[in-house]
Amino acid sequence: MSDSEKLSTWQVAKSVAAAFFGVQSAESRERDFKKGRASQFILIGAVATLVFILLVWLAVVLTLKAAGV
Repeated sequence: MSDSEKLSTWQVAKSVAAAFFGVQSAESRERDFKKGRASQFILIGAVATLVFILLVWLAVVLTLKAAGV
């Protein structure tokens, strides 16, 4: 990949997922800053955060339903 190429949506999603878990390599982080667009990271990060919140909410609802509350 040349320096002028932008990151694909899949590459941005993988970087966001790695950052969520705190396991992103320094090489990937450097690539993100050089070739990525902030708007992509913000959008995918916001969607990932929303999905995470919905999954936690669903787990709580199912747990409470199983407990009979």
